[in-house]
Amino acid sequence: MNTGDFNGWPTRIIETQFLRLEFLSASPRIVRFYPFGKANLFADLGNEFIETPYGPFYFRGGHRLWHSPEAMPRTYIPDNEGAVVSEIPGGVRIDQPAETWTHIAKSIEIRLNENQPQVLVRHEMRNDGPWAVESAPWALTMFRLGGVGIFPQPVGNVDPAGLLANRQIAIWPYTKMDDPRLTLRDDFILLRASGGLPPVKVGYFNPHGWQGYYIDGTLFIKRFDPLPGANFPDGGCNTETYTNHKFLELETLAPLTKLAPGETITHTETWEVYEGLSHPLIPPALADLITAVMRRPEG
Repeated sequence: MNTGDFNGWPTRIIETQFLRLEFLSASPRIVRFYPFGKANLFADLGNEFIETPYGPFYFRGGHRLWHSPEAMPRTYIPDNEGAVVSEIPGGVRIDQPAETWTHIAKSIEIRLNENQPQVLVRHEMRNDGPWAVESAPWALTMFRLGGVGIFPQPVGNVDPAGLLANRQIAIWPYTKMDDPRLTLRDDFILLRASGGLPPVKVGYFNPHGWQGYYIDGTLFIKRFDPLPGANFPDGGCNTETYTNHKFLELETLAPLTKLAPGETITHTETWEVYEGLSHPLIPPALADLITAVMRRPEG
């Protein structure tokens, strides 16, 4: 395992013939992700941070594990130090000590597939406190600007007569429905990652179990178990996305779960990387639209 540096913070590197992945040595953060022959797909926010009652929280960029619903300061407990890295078959496990105040201990297992450009990321939250806590694992991946987020929508009837709603979309108060970066279609929502406009955040229940980001000829697919019928945060969202002038996030959420003391909840994502938009998940007409969206002038 090689070592490196991310804005002054020590890192470790694991890789296959397809991918190179870099994570912080003392924190459960994946900070860089390189398909070989390509630039880092993840955003790099330097040492940007916000102050919390428990110290500075660094956004960093890349991939992190939070717990939902979002709240200040509960969600923003710093994770800057103390993690223990252990080698496991095919990758590593990163165990963070229980957070101050929340008593939630976070862990991430990262396994690289030796036979294809694929990564298995297993997230864990354990309640080390003295009382039950209701929360949901929330996995966020921050990509650099210049691409398009791809979010498949529920289609078809949910009842034989077609009388019931087949989807609900959560919109955050700062999101403008006429934002030129946002494309709302019956089959897909697209969100272009470009600067110059206020933030956008959208969420929904995604029955397809995948979301994507396309940038510089590379398609990143994030897969997860959609778990229909479960109680998800934010009005029933297992998929959310957020963009501002620095990055775009692909976010997946597990169901809200009441964890008794000592109990653990897990949430797993599978990351896949493809060249171009020739993929069964991307219809040709949508591929053409994505290309057109990327050619639009900056906002």
